[in-house]
Amino acid sequence: MATTRRSLPALAASLLATPALAQWAPARQVRLIVPFSPGGGADTTARLFAPAFATFLGQPAVVENRAGAGGTIGAAEAARAAPDGTTLLVDAANQAVNQVLFRNLPFDYVTGFTPVSRVTVYPLLLVVRPDSPLRSLEALLAKARAEPGRLTYSSSGNGISNHIATAVLADRAKVGFSHVPYRGGGPALAAVLAGDVDFGFATVASAAALAQEGRLRPLAASSAGRIPSLPEIPTVAELGFPGYDQTEWNGVYGPAGLPPAITERLHEACQAALRDPRVTERLTALGALALGNSPAEFVEFLKRERAAMAVLVREAGITAD
Repeated sequence: MATTRRSLPALAASLLATPALAQWAPARQVRLIVPFSPGGGADTTARLFAPAFATFLGQPAVVENRAGAGGTIGAAEAARAAPDGTTLLVDAANQAVNQVLFRNLPFDYVTGFTPVSRVTVYPLLLVVRPDSPLRSLEALLAKARAEPGRLTYSSSGNGISNHIATAVLADRAKVGFSHVPYRGGGPALAAVLAGDVDFGFATVASAAALAQEGRLRPLAASSAGRIPSLPEIPTVAELGFPGYDQTEWNGVYGPAGLPPAITERLHEACQAALRDPRVTERLTALGALALGNSPAEFVEFLKRERAAMAVLVREAGITAD
């Protein structure tokens, strides 16, 4: 078919667009900002896929922990960055709830970022010290009913998945706990190990090895089904709360205004990293699920999740303590 003069501009544009997408690479090393301390799900995800992600892009990828204020300090730094693909945020499920919990933020979670990909999902384990008298979820809830507000639990920060998971359990069980937020999953789990708090939810990534070593006692899993790598651990849903399903998910974001070609190339880098056998084997061992959703799929997921979290926060009375 002959090419008309009118079609030439469109043809030229398409020819120019394809090489730009295929050849874009960051001009310098990529910063992967994790808005929590080392040891949690987002940090584990970032450190697992960073080497393969960097190989795909042809530049180093450096994980930087910027913890504090429920993840808002690191998120603010990422939101301020130039939209050139060299500064990214690897964040947790608080992306869907912080806009509701926190007021007067210096950025907007909805408009301040360009979603690139939802990359991983981690089940949570409800854990206590091995010498704790709380030997089951039933015993923990019985203690909470007998002494309202006496039992303490740690979280990675206000609005983070393990805070939400405990608040939902408290709401469903009609009990009261005292919340002690920390600056990430690592410090929150350390508080359980040290006996500074009575219990906590932690990602399988951070708690499974400690449980297998006998340094923690898992009481229940937060996911809808049992964790394949820990099949002996019952779920909260099995233990009297049908439909309970609380997990941590992690996503990659660029600043607002990230060009579509760069966004797509970064998404391809996420997919390539998640297909790396070393990454998939490690994630499987941790009971995690590798996703790699497209930017469009991630945008739609965030819309649904933010709407659902707004309802949950209101109904469960969750606040930024």
